[in-house]
Amino acid sequence: MDTYLRRGVIWYGGVGLLAASVCRNLALPPAYLAHVIREIDIMGVQSLGVALTAAVFTGMVFALQSAVNMARFGAEAYVGPLTALAILRELGPVLTAILVGGKVASGITAELGSMKVTEQIDALRTLGVNYIKRLIVPRILAALVVFPLLTVLANALGVLGGMVMMYFERGADMYAYWNVTTYWVVPRDFLMGVGKSVFFGVIVTLIGCYNGLTTEGGTEGLGRATTDTVVHVTMGVIISDFFLTKLFLILFW
Repeated sequence: MDTYLRRGVIWYGGVGLLAASVCRNLALPPAYLAHVIREIDIMGVQSLGVALTAAVFTGMVFALQSAVNMARFGAEAYVGPLTALAILRELGPVLTAILVGGKVASGITAELGSMKVTEQIDALRTLGVNYIKRLIVPRILAALVVFPLLTVLANALGVLGGMVMMYFERGADMYAYWNVTTYWVVPRDFLMGVGKSVFFGVIVTLIGCYNGLTTEGGTEGLGRATTDTVVHVTMGVIISDFFLTKLFLILFW
């Protein structure tokens, strides 16, 4: 028990120290803009299919399940607002962070971990290169751009998927569905999910980078680190979602 507790404290402390180091290096030259653009392409463009497919089917399933159950109480007209609020506040940002984050963070861990076990990072240190600025900061900056944009697209497709499902499966009037939805859903519901995605992007990227930089044990250790990253990302997003929800509710409601 003490061993697991100690490992947990060391891991969380290490992630916190890495975050502090990133903050110190954000304003330092050089900017590495080309690396930021490359990471945006890797994180965002190459993850569009995963994020948007999951969003569409999540919206469709949620609307269908909600319609079937709310019809019992004569409240089927409110399926639109219920689906939109669930997607905008929770399902959109959380599912995007877990699916895209698991893919992105495991890739980061594999890349940095291979550099660590082959002593490439030590070589950068020997040459006087700031490896935090060169390897970590561009990924953090890219995540700050990619995760909110992916969340916005996922939200839009999720709400649209729910509306289309209601039209074809339940015969809902599209105009009435949209009017009821826009009446009950306000901009802060949308901003709450986008705000969460900013924090999720940073958390996911930091976890991937830290696990990569602390990889030990050669290729076997690299495999363990990559697997651990997927678990850490999922738990990190779910746990942080609770505290972010509480924070936003206190600040804006």
